[in-house]
Amino acid sequence: MGLLYTRMKIFHFKEKIDSLPASVDKILAPVHIRIKPTNTCNHNCWYCAYRTDNLQLGKDMVVKDRIPREKMLEIIDDIDEMGVKSITFSGGGEPFCYPYLLDVVRKLSRTQVKFASLTNGSLLNGELAEVFAHNGTWLRVSMDGWDDESYSAYRGTKDKGFTEVMENMEDFKKLNGKCYLGVCIIVDRKNASHIYELAKRLKGIGIDSVKIAPCLVSNSGRESNEYHKPIFQQVREEIVRITGEFGDKEFEVFDSYHSQLETFEKEYNWCPYIQILSVIGADLNVYSCQDKAYNIKEGLIGSIKNMRFKDFWFSDKNKFFKVDPSIHCAHHCVADAKNKIVLEYLNADREHLAFV
Repeated sequence: MGLLYTRMKIFHFKEKIDSLPASVDKILAPVHIRIKPTNTCNHNCWYCAYRTDNLQLGKDMVVKDRIPREKMLEIIDDIDEMGVKSITFSGGGEPFCYPYLLDVVRKLSRTQVKFASLTNGSLLNGELAEVFAHNGTWLRVSMDGWDDESYSAYRGTKDKGFTEVMENMEDFKKLNGKCYLGVCIIVDRKNASHIYELAKRLKGIGIDSVKIAPCLVSNSGRESNEYHKPIFQQVREEIVRITGEFGDKEFEVFDSYHSQLETFEKEYNWCPYIQILSVIGADLNVYSCQDKAYNIKEGLIGSIKNMRFKDFWFSDKNKFFKVDPSIHCAHHCVADAKNKIVLEYLNADREHLAFV
């Protein structure tokens, strides 16, 4: 198994990188598309960025929105025709609550487009689980609680919610499919002392990897850092312990916790990843990124409600430069480090390239 979380993946698509600047007329298909099929969720996590007032993500989200079945199948046809490499289903809501997801992944299974999903794992069963197991590339289950009581407190679920998700994941691994199954542990002050025991249980049921990430409590990097300050070193020590005791070829441990707690301000003026990883919302709007999804004022690139995605994408390249990260993106950004690498590559002086 190679590196799963490396920021260098985009450099395997050099033609795409070279097409990105505004000075280049060519528009190529996005490499990756994140689709938010529904805004409905069967959990109610207290920290959910789409449902808290103090985070900009999701501030214009309408919970009842979902992509109509025929429109979704049309989008899949376009994605396949355009040569898009991969799709990730995510929230908004819980992707497995989307009533047409089985139809969609069956269709994707007949294409060359790789697909994956983020999920809370509560509905990871039945035929949908089987299709993902044998045809999907990866699934990542979000977790926070470490037993039934704590899990229910985090998510407002029924009493045995934690047990059911653990059983779903264990059963999924028993399907012996090719799909890689990971878990993202969302860390806050309440569970920081429990991530070791949770990681140990996940290792025991055969999970392939665990990603440890911070609960973000504010658009302000300073405020989020202040929240995590009392547990920052404790979490570092726990991750070192988990990696040392459990990390191996069969169980990858990825520390996203410390890399995400950083200054949120940006010094660059355009975002390459708008053209690399497109985001389609359940409202049929196309957004600049997952961190600006359902933010109409600052994140909207355009709508595909009344047009095909492929026609929207290949029209007018100026739409990809509406967002100025130095002005509009003083918040958490999953693409920030990747953008910096791509921009450094593109800004290299051509006269001096040979002096490596």
